Amino acid sequence: MARYRGPQTKIARKFGEPIFGPDKVLEKKNYPPGMHGLTKKRRKSSEYGIQLREKQKAKYTYGMLEKQFRNTFEKATRSKGVTGVVLLQLLESRLDNVVFRMGVAPTRAAARQLVSHRHILVNGELCNIPSYSVRPGDVIAVREKSKSLELITNTLSGFNHGKYPWIEWDSTAMVGKYMSVPEREDIPENIKEQLIVELYSK
Repeated sequence: MARYRGPQTKIARKFGEPIFGPDKVLEKKNYPPGMHGLTKKRRKSSEYGIQLREKQKAKYTYGMLEKQFRNTFEKATRSKGVTGVVLLQLLESRLDNVVFRMGVAPTRAAARQLVSHRHILVNGELCNIPSYSVRPGDVIAVREKSKSLELITNTLSGFNHGKYPWIEWDSTAMVGKYMSVPEREDIPENIKEQLIVELYSK
């Protein structure tokens, strides 16, 4: 399964954003990594460098490696609609991301692990494929014997389930429904998708 296994704080500091979730080190050192820290004079990025940075940010945010991300982009180009927006909608519809958005896991990495360890049901069936594409109307639930897991109960207890209008959640049954494909303005990620489209269009 494709995922980044390197130092997460270093990557978060590179982009200046907590793309892997809350990070205490990033709060203290909100500047790029390196032995010279803030004193290093950094060259102005080229147009290509800016576009590449945005693609890398999207890949790390959604926990994907290059081949998988490229395949998702190509799927977006074949779909109706604005390619950049469709790309983000496809990324948002991944099962691991939907589990994360429902508040079942604190990070996408944790959500990916819950899915791969068979703790999640899709329409009543076990699904252990984090990249599974969830469709509007699909019902996502925590497996009965997994409902008492400390990770799940702790995360759900402090989560605001009204954050995402395209997701419906039943706290009692630990069941959620993917109501619709999210609109671009509802997706909170700070990603300039048009730069990614321009990069792959070269």
